[in-house]
Amino acid sequence: MELNGKKILILVETFYNEFEFWYPYYRLKEAGADVTVVGSGSAETYHSKSGLPAKVDTTADAVSVEDFDGVVIPGGYAPDHMRRYPAMVNLVKGFDSAGKLVAAICHAGWMLVSADIVRGRKVTSYFSIKDDLVNAGGEWVDEEVVVDGRLVTSRTPDDLPAFMRTMIKLLKTED
Repeated sequence: MELNGKKILILVETFYNEFEFWYPYYRLKEAGADVTVVGSGSAETYHSKSGLPAKVDTTADAVSVEDFDGVVIPGGYAPDHMRRYPAMVNLVKGFDSAGKLVAAICHAGWMLVSADIVRGRKVTSYFSIKDDLVNAGGEWVDEEVVVDGRLVTSRTPDDLPAFMRTMIKLLKTED
């Protein structure tokens, strides 16, 4: 189990992309990581764009960056809801400030923009939010996975295998 002892947060909010949430959730568990699902506090269960429920373990204001090795932000329209909650935005900013893994896919770039961690960094996302990332000071590229320090970004569910391989590799090498 390549990630034994690693603790990872996955953020969730309403209208999350079920592939971008559940694929990382189970892949990280399969690798031995302890995965905690974190919501904004607006609900105990959130539903994906297609209605699939995801129950939270805790809320953003109840966790500390120091207790975890990284955070995963799935896309869909959830990031637009997440960024309305300062505790969720502050978590992302805190992980980045601490030099810990921040992994964002698809529309999750919206959270990176709200956390103000894009400026001067190479990133990717779903093409429709390219302008948001560029206007926030990011260097946007059209690649399946982009790594800039401990920031990992990907474009769509099709990129999930590369996204997860990269994330797991970074988590394994951080000790």
